[in-house]
Amino acid sequence: MLLTITTMMPLAGDLGFLVHKHPDKAQSFSLPVGTAHVVWPEVSDERSTVALLLEVDPIALVRGRRDEGFSLAQYVNDRPYASSSMFAVALGTVFRTALAGICKARPGLAAQEIPLELRLPAVPSRGADDLLTRLFGPLGWAVEATPVPLDPAFPSWGDSPYVDLTLTGTHRLADALTQLYVLLPVLDDGKHYWVGADEVDKLLRFGAGWLPDHPERELITRRYLRHQRSLVLSATERLTEADDEVVPDDEEPRTRPLAAVRAAAVIAALHAERASTVVDLGCGEGALLRELIGDASFARVLGVDVSHRALETATKRLGLERMPDTQRTRLELLQSSVTYRDDRLAGHDAVVLMEVIEHVDPARLPALERTVLGHARPVSVIVTTPNADYNVLYPFLEPGHLRHPDHRFEWTRAEFQHWAATTAAAYGYAVRFLPVGVEDLTHGAPTQMAVFRRAS
Repeated sequence: MLLTITTMMPLAGDLGFLVHKHPDKAQSFSLPVGTAHVVWPEVSDERSTVALLLEVDPIALVRGRRDEGFSLAQYVNDRPYASSSMFAVALGTVFRTALAGICKARPGLAAQEIPLELRLPAVPSRGADDLLTRLFGPLGWAVEATPVPLDPAFPSWGDSPYVDLTLTGTHRLADALTQLYVLLPVLDDGKHYWVGADEVDKLLRFGAGWLPDHPERELITRRYLRHQRSLVLSATERLTEADDEVVPDDEEPRTRPLAAVRAAAVIAALHAERASTVVDLGCGEGALLRELIGDASFARVLGVDVSHRALETATKRLGLERMPDTQRTRLELLQSSVTYRDDRLAGHDAVVLMEVIEHVDPARLPALERTVLGHARPVSVIVTTPNADYNVLYPFLEPGHLRHPDHRFEWTRAEFQHWAATTAAAYGYAVRFLPVGVEDLTHGAPTQMAVFRRAS
């Protein structure tokens, strides 16, 4: 596997400072799958090229691995030569500092966009013929992909599923490397290592500057996480929540993510209701729990979710083992469902359903209503849900599509208010409605909130 990085910027030899590798040295690095080598084919003030070569150890590849479909699959495959997740790992290890955008010797250079040419002679391109253009084109790269023949001696055999890829453009080197780090496993569509919840964090970290607005972010997310539905849903939800709010053209852009605005609105509503004990029903990975625990006015916080994996992730993200006792004793996590009666949910001041009801099948909503307003019967219930009227303002959202693949529905303001008013009357609650986020004069706010208060 080979990558060459070429620049023709002024004083092109300074590329060595960016990659933290001296042009006069050939260096080698041991990796679990083999050895990575860094060499410099050319160095001058006019043009410099650094090459990363990964020499795969075939024995290390199959050690401890199970058969992949047939008995020789561990030996007959493209892993030793086609750029893949193994090469992404080598890239992240060897060019770790450059990937982070750190260059102490030339800090201004690390922040500068420079002319770059990246070449990978053997890249798998499994999928549509235009996949490479769809992935790299929106990022500002000119894409040249030359098919690699199955065998040059037998042209009639046609082309292999690999291309000789050249990308040219003007970018920060750190951006170029992070994009390769994410997209190489996407092109390969099959990571060589086990994918867990930490891969979601890694995807969001390295894709922070470009993935949320990428037109192929759904495909990228699905392939990067090896099509594991729970991980894909988690990443998609976090990417959606990270989208900045859409604001009218005559206003200054807001940089605060909608997820943070929504959590703050829920906390404010809880304060207005003078709630001291709170159930975060459908707490997911703990986004709201962190805010609740950080506020000493909440004496007891109960995080509830039907997904054991989500609760494990919440435990990790909240750092329960390292949490101060003053916070830890106020928090409890438990597994339960929003549609089944559970005595543990009763006796609290407030129940919060933040971005939960749209994940419930409409036929199951009456069960949710009975569970929360009928059986648990807190003093207050706070519900937030997307405002479908607002969806037309999201440039990444195609007409008729929902914001999240796991949403069963998304209500307009009229639909939400009708449901909330009907439900409140049936269970002896009053209800008021609040917008969450910057309101559009025609379409309203991105999120809508209902605050139920028990009449007696």
